[in-house]
Amino acid sequence: MSWYQGARIAVTGAAGGIGRATCTRLADLGAEVYALDLTESPVGRPVLCDVTDERSVATAMDTVVTAGGRIDGLVTAAGVVEDDVPAERMSVAEFDRVLGVNLKGTFLSCTAAARQMLDAGGGRIVTVSSMSGTHIVNYPQKQSVYNASKAAVSALTRSLAVEWGPRGVRINAIAPGYVATPLNDLKQHMHAAWKEGTVAGRFADPGEIAAAIAWLLGDDAAYCMGTELLMDGGFALR
Repeated sequence: MSWYQGARIAVTGAAGGIGRATCTRLADLGAEVYALDLTESPVGRPVLCDVTDERSVATAMDTVVTAGGRIDGLVTAAGVVEDDVPAERMSVAEFDRVLGVNLKGTFLSCTAAARQMLDAGGGRIVTVSSMSGTHIVNYPQKQSVYNASKAAVSALTRSLAVEWGPRGVRINAIAPGYVATPLNDLKQHMHAAWKEGTVAGRFADPGEIAAAIAWLLGDDAAYCMGTELLMDGGFALR
């Protein structure tokens, strides 16, 4: 029997985009998926959760444990991007919103799940960073804070791998490029430039990213520790 069969896996940002596709992929593989989001996901067992709120995240993880007996896996797919404004005109409130979801939300989700996993003897986590964490994408949109938040997620993932790996919790990251998600649909005027910037000449389908996330969670990726898997359609090669 594969690891996925009966595995209890929590996914944040589960109501749309990469999170929703990940829930579908993991459920198809036989996992018991808990879909954490501010709104109910149509895939998996919905658990309302605000990843920026420590109590909300802790309660959500407790809900998973109460329902399933344990948490075997976690995927942190919740994320936002800032408004299209230059950094010098960005408000502190907007800065806090982006860092709150992307970095703080990832940290709170990982630590809340890891406490359960460490007590149970192990677990597996995949964080969702971005190609923007290492390849600065600012043409012509402005997203300095998003880029910084995703670079921080990458560093956090590597740090937690060193801290938790010897104790049985394996954590890796996936760094998607342009993906056909509702978040990117909001910037239709950018699509042609984004596609031209890739070797593939297209957006990724969310299911492609979900398949890679599932692989990172599974036994075939057992020797990956703090790895960041770049899936950018060749953008970094340009």
